[in-house]
Amino acid sequence: MATPDFVLALREKVGTSPLWLCGVTAVVVKDDDVLLVRRADNGAWTPVTGIVDPGEHPATAAAREVLEEAALEAECTRLARVGVTAMVTYDNGDQTQYVDLTFRLEWRSGDPHPADGENTEARWFSPGALPAMSDDMAARVAAALPQRGETLF
Repeated sequence: MATPDFVLALREKVGTSPLWLCGVTAVVVKDDDVLLVRRADNGAWTPVTGIVDPGEHPATAAAREVLEEAALEAECTRLARVGVTAMVTYDNGDQTQYVDLTFRLEWRSGDPHPADGENTEARWFSPGALPAMSDDMAARVAAALPQRGETLF
């Protein structure tokens, strides 16, 4: 998974100490189907996820990540969920915890495929036939499926 340059610069100063970062989860919906990607690092099926760049609007980051990872144009239609991840410790020892903003996005154009090496597959799934996912990722998808609704905390 590509690490943003600003995170690499921070790591030069703080080493592997915990970082608090803003992340996004992009749940893209086309008709009644949901986009999921299979991560190259661990093989898990998830919605598209990514890190918000400094100064970037989180909704813009969600749409950017969908374009970068799955080659789809999509538009954010609502903030579905705000969450906090558990501390993540990467193989190199870096520790990070994320405030995650889960957005519902509507597909606009493109056919999904792994576009940047972070994923090995990108496919549409019916909500009734989703592959196995972690409880946290399943909760993010479930929060974003309704077209309307209040943001979950």
